[in-house]
Amino acid sequence: MPAFLNYHHLRYFRVIAQELSVTRAAERLNLSPPALSIQLRQLEESLGQRLFERGRGGLRLTEAGRLALDYAEVIGRSGEELMDVMRNRAPGAARQVLRVGAVSTLSRNFQLEFLRPALHRAEVEVVIRSGTQRDLLVSLHAHEIDLVLSNSAARRDAETPWHSHLLAEQAVGLVGVPAWRQKRLRFPADFRDVPVILPSHESNTRGAFDRITSAAGVKPRIIAEVDDMAMLRLLAREGEGLALVPPVVVRDEIDEGILVQTHRVPQIRESFYAITPSRRFPNPLVADMVARMARTMS
Repeated sequence: MPAFLNYHHLRYFRVIAQELSVTRAAERLNLSPPALSIQLRQLEESLGQRLFERGRGGLRLTEAGRLALDYAEVIGRSGEELMDVMRNRAPGAARQVLRVGAVSTLSRNFQLEFLRPALHRAEVEVVIRSGTQRDLLVSLHAHEIDLVLSNSAARRDAETPWHSHLLAEQAVGLVGVPAWRQKRLRFPADFRDVPVILPSHESNTRGAFDRITSAAGVKPRIIAEVDDMAMLRLLAREGEGLALVPPVVVRDEIDEGILVQTHRVPQIRESFYAITPSRRFPNPLVADMVARMARTMS
């Protein structure tokens, strides 16, 4: 006998996924936990996949469960749209969901460049989360996001076989307000006591900058250390010092003449990665967007 989907099963599944607890979901649905557990088991049997696994903090979606939830959300919205149609209201289009984690220190311009194709597709809904790479990889492992955008590759091991796709690599530069260009400073020879705004020591570019200036026997005056690229860009606009950034971070300011690149530092390069997991059910949007970005930035 062929398997079929029960709309009520999907509705119950959505509530359990929201609560990550059969007991709490049963309270919301005004059902007994045993009855709700039976409904969930019937859905899993219909799909031929386990949708939840039990962890330390309670239920957790499996990879199949995360995929099923995307479809359940679309089906649920379609049902709501059907009700709208019956009430003579214009329906909205069912949408695919793309869940992206972005390391909080990553350039917002780069994030926008990556996400732009999805943002201009009416059928795609984009969910963006920011945080540290470590926290985002935990979310990636839990199937809560589809990929992570980062400026460093992820360490790969047997338990977490991440794929770090190099999307772009750019030489960084020193940028400041136009008056800085008139000083005609040579880098690194003339940078003794020159005020600079640098990424923190967690950044690969910071370590490379320190090595170059140390080898030249000069010590710039650090007026600010900033993790967030958006803040680093704003500090550069204040005119008090030169900021070490990839060109994509300050592209708009350079185009408008607010900032200029006084020095290109080809020895220091910033890398941009899309980190994806090995999955049986990958989000089909991810491969297309990663491939497109790699072509665009090459």
